[in-house]
Amino acid sequence: MGIFSRLTDIVNSNLNAILDRAEDPEKIIRMVIQEMEDTLVEVRTSAARSIAEQKEVERKVNRLADIQSDWEKKAQLALSKDREDLARAALVEKANAADAEAQMREELGRLADALLRHEEDVIKLETKLREARAKKAALQARHKTATNNLRVKKNLYDGRIDDAFERFEKVERRLDRIEGEAEAMEMGRGGQSLSDEIQDLETNEAINAELAAMKKAMSGDADKPAAKKAPAKKASK
Repeated sequence: MGIFSRLTDIVNSNLNAILDRAEDPEKIIRMVIQEMEDTLVEVRTSAARSIAEQKEVERKVNRLADIQSDWEKKAQLALSKDREDLARAALVEKANAADAEAQMREELGRLADALLRHEEDVIKLETKLREARAKKAALQARHKTATNNLRVKKNLYDGRIDDAFERFEKVERRLDRIEGEAEAMEMGRGGQSLSDEIQDLETNEAINAELAAMKKAMSGDADKPAAKKAPAKKASK
């Protein structure tokens, strides 16, 4: 399974879990970027291991090449001493070293291919990460705007606003009723009927007549002479 195929499976599984819980898009964005960053670290770590293994295999190849050269010299020495049997044995060892070298070189080829794939994966991941980070701010801004708009819409269409206006109307109706009661109590008090005005005149006339009589009576009492007082008796000695 390729690194991107596995990354896709991981991201999709986490996305489904987040969507099932109805979580916010910003969390999804952070999760995707985090998965890509973790995968990039993993790819780089794997590449580092491949490079270290490649260096070790190269050292083995060089050592096997030296071994082959050494067995060849030993075979030549044996032939010079008329020891064909030793020369043959030395060449067998040289052949074994050559086979081992061939296997090591195949391993080097495999490691080179793996490193090439790692490099391609790193380049792709870094490109995707740059794109994801570039989009993150825009997506967060969109999410913030959408959330604010949704909150405004909910407030506009929230039944609590209608309830509040209904309460306002109830208060207005109550004030109308109180004002009506106050105006009703003032009805009929603004002016008098003709009979009431005439009755007031008659009452005022009677009061004026009684008042005049009282003044006259008081004036007559004031005109009478005052009675002389008797002289006081002297006290006996």
